[in-house]
Amino acid sequence: MTLWSGRFGEGPSEELLAFTVSLPFDRRLAADDLAGSRAHVRGLGRAGVLTDEEVSILLAALDHVGEELADGVFKFLDSDEDVHTAIERRVTEIAGAVGAKVHTGRSRNDQVATALRLFAKRELRGVARRLLELERVLLERAKQAEDVYLPGYTHLQRAQPVLLAHHLLAHGWALARDVDRLLTTVHRLDVSPLGAGALAGSSLPLDPDGVAGELGFGARFENSLDAVSDRDFVAEALFDLALIGVHLSRIGEEVVLWSSDEFGFMRLHDAFATGSSMLPQKKNPDVAELARGKSGRLIGNLAGFLATLKGLPLSYNRDLQEDKEPFFDSLDTVNLALPALSGLLATAWFDADRMQAAANTESSAAVDLAEWLVERGTPFRDAHAIVGSLVRDSIERHVPLSELVEAHPALGSDALGLLEAGSAVGRRTTPGGAGHGPVAQQLKRFAERLARDEDRV
Repeated sequence: MTLWSGRFGEGPSEELLAFTVSLPFDRRLAADDLAGSRAHVRGLGRAGVLTDEEVSILLAALDHVGEELADGVFKFLDSDEDVHTAIERRVTEIAGAVGAKVHTGRSRNDQVATALRLFAKRELRGVARRLLELERVLLERAKQAEDVYLPGYTHLQRAQPVLLAHHLLAHGWALARDVDRLLTTVHRLDVSPLGAGALAGSSLPLDPDGVAGELGFGARFENSLDAVSDRDFVAEALFDLALIGVHLSRIGEEVVLWSSDEFGFMRLHDAFATGSSMLPQKKNPDVAELARGKSGRLIGNLAGFLATLKGLPLSYNRDLQEDKEPFFDSLDTVNLALPALSGLLATAWFDADRMQAAANTESSAAVDLAEWLVERGTPFRDAHAIVGSLVRDSIERHVPLSELVEAHPALGSDALGLLEAGSAVGRRTTPGGAGHGPVAQQLKRFAERLARDEDRV
């Protein structure tokens, strides 16, 4: 029997139920639905709508259902439209006539929204914790890197040498922003919709403030129409998760490049690589490739749900049932990707010699030559032109850049030290830069940020 059978002379068709059922995916909201139902029953007791005895009977029935679910003995029926219907049906079986009072003053509209917000609060904090674990790995690998440097790239062309620690922490700061976004999303969704009813509240003396407090929400809804139709928090969460996926994809792309023979900057641990079914020599970076590939899925979940929301009039529409599958899928995808990448990066081996050999090309110090001229009074645009022409001449004539620098009247032998291996990375001294001094400060600041975020989460 459906929750709305009284209005209809006939039961729903099998085709309707098959199309509208959400139980296969929303059963993971069971614990949150039970929490919301317990708080709702207690609120009805405080309001005098239920007697103390009825409250006790209903709470005992809800606890019994919770035990059945936890033990895996709860029996779902074909007629259970969703997890909320299934729980109410079982409560009524256990509590008898009193069970029919559990839904007093409540609609599935505010009930579902409440359970999903409780779920989102918990799960998004879980994602934040996994992000912090990956940040911790990046911090530890940055500390271990010490003075190792490699080429920094723009347009995937070698640009300037940077410390490996600086490069790793660049990803760390992006992930730290992801943590901040998740926590601000949690802050905005920390509003209880329970008491909004179907759309307009209730004539019964409900206690939405007390219920919100009992459930751990920071506030209760201000507008009942908005409360049951708002899925901004799902859209925000999907954006947060999609951007996390984009950041993980960028890490994955670099792992794919760096672990190739062409780059040779890193080797993957056997536990975080795969082989080929045909080619015996292969060691494939599948974790990194899937981190890159699954970002498209996360972006698709966000785009699809925004398209669902864009044409909905107030207040609740069944279209909103489409919030859960993309949200659950994005959560599951990110929650699998984060520990996999953490393990990959924690166990990978960096080839310092290969990195530094790639960074020690004479042309990688070109900007240092230009800045050396600036320090001696040459306008930067002129200095840029002088060094650029020397680099071009070196390439076209196959002459070492050092010979041309030494022969140039504005540079000479005094500037040759800039071309020595490791010299360029040591000249980066500005705050936040890629040199030894700034990176030492950055390591300290990143560790402090990580500790603060761990406390926030």
